[in-house]
Amino acid sequence: MKKETSDTLNPAAVETAHVVVAPSRRTAADYVALGVATCGVGLIPFAPGTWGSAVGLGLYLALGRASQQAFDSAVWRGLDLSPQQFQTVLTTVLLVAVVLVSLAGTWAATRCETLLGKKDPGAVVVDEVAGQLITFLFVPWGAGAWTVAVGFVAFRVFDIWKPYPVRRLESLKGGLGIMADDVLAGAYAATLMSLLTSTRLLLF
Repeated sequence: MKKETSDTLNPAAVETAHVVVAPSRRTAADYVALGVATCGVGLIPFAPGTWGSAVGLGLYLALGRASQQAFDSAVWRGLDLSPQQFQTVLTTVLLVAVVLVSLAGTWAATRCETLLGKKDPGAVVVDEVAGQLITFLFVPWGAGAWTVAVGFVAFRVFDIWKPYPVRRLESLKGGLGIMADDVLAGAYAATLMSLLTSTRLLLF
């Protein structure tokens, strides 16, 4: 069968077919895996990978705002905290989120390959969520709306383009292969965003 990808610009590859698990035979854990893997948007027929990235972007903004509110509350209570310390806290929160999403995504994606009968099914977008979070790891919070837009586009470009060795990671088995290529694409995007934000701070 053809290997399915999250968006349509990637070439197909021939893979061994899997047995699809009928809905009547699915367990509660199977439905949890489907929910985690699709993130509520994976079954959208048009560009599911882009929708998955949008979920990752939304999660980044939500975590950033929650961290900012907690930080402001701590300062209001009299704690002597600097903006640099806030950035450290936010980076830590994002790192924890990336690890949790990646671990849960690897499990869920592995299970979904069997459930959906496809290698790297397009409905699985939790990998895009992890990659999009990684993109913003080193972006200063509040650097401007441009960082949000550029970070989103940068990750989509690296995810679809798959520069070496991103595409080779797809050959890894199960959910590990599904997650690994997007994690590396996110690392490429994070490097680019770090360079862009650093350059902008130096120039302006």
